[in-house]
Amino acid sequence: MHDHQPPFLASASTGRKFADPDLTAKGEPRAQVALEALKTLWFNTGTLCNIECRNCYIESSPKNDRLVYLTREEVARFLDEIATLGLKTEEIGFTGGEPFMNPDFPAMLADTLARGFRVLVLTNAMQPLMRPKVQAALEALPEEDRKRLVFRISLDHYTAKLHDEERGAGSFAKALAGMHWLRDKGFRLHIAGRMCWGESQKQARAGYQALIEREGFAIDGADPRALVLFPEMDESADVPEITTACWDILGKKPSDMMCASSRMVVRRKGAARPTVLPCTLIAYREDFEMGSSLAEMLEADGGMFAKGAVKLCHPHCSKFCVLGGGSCSV
Repeated sequence: MHDHQPPFLASASTGRKFADPDLTAKGEPRAQVALEALKTLWFNTGTLCNIECRNCYIESSPKNDRLVYLTREEVARFLDEIATLGLKTEEIGFTGGEPFMNPDFPAMLADTLARGFRVLVLTNAMQPLMRPKVQAALEALPEEDRKRLVFRISLDHYTAKLHDEERGAGSFAKALAGMHWLRDKGFRLHIAGRMCWGESQKQARAGYQALIEREGFAIDGADPRALVLFPEMDESADVPEITTACWDILGKKPSDMMCASSRMVVRRKGAARPTVLPCTLIAYREDFEMGSSLAEMLEADGGMFAKGAVKLCHPHCSKFCVLGGGSCSV
């Protein structure tokens, strides 16, 4: 993250930010990112969750079903399309909500692993995971498939106090219990933390490493893939827009961005079929829909897209991805 904004990132004096897909509020050409290869395809299994976190970026809760449960058959259709189109997809990610709330999720997981993909599951490792039927399904996964499976556990902070402030009293202990069960069954674990308490990366990683060693988890706290520390997201915050000139000034490339290699599938409440979105972060904006198939996604043009490329016309594009360096994929 940058301590001081360069002049070209200063707030616009006129116009409204993120209003025009092609131009910033200053009238400069907006940056865009082309899909270089669909390395990761995400499925949002539904926004229902067993808990309601204070600052959940997707507003998951026990009542929020704006993104309804995907079905096993819907996921299979997209996996079939990967093969039909000859896409070089390596990884399938599952997120929510809480994926283990979806009754089809254990079957989706088994199907995806059986096709040979690497799989990343984002979970809070709490009660939905601990149900006997779910645990039996996980234990039944073949050993070869388990080698390609990673569970990324949401631990907002390495202390119970701050984690529970976000997720509710007792949630830290429940998450650790789920992690212990997964560890004892031989599953691979990663951790997702948050950078919202004014700590440096070094301080946060040291704190998590102490927790990892104390709890006996086989996780390298120095590895940014194994311990992902996400920048905070707030759509109402005043963040800079990214212009085409920003790449050279910031020393970054469009290919470094999450939308250069990933997409997400969701199904909105009341919709007849799922839709494809540019990334995991922009779930509710219908103007970011890219079609109901991967073939349509590749050809999306007009509005927020230019022949499949994504125009960086959302605050998360700036704060999380370009300036924050965040990515949901491994």
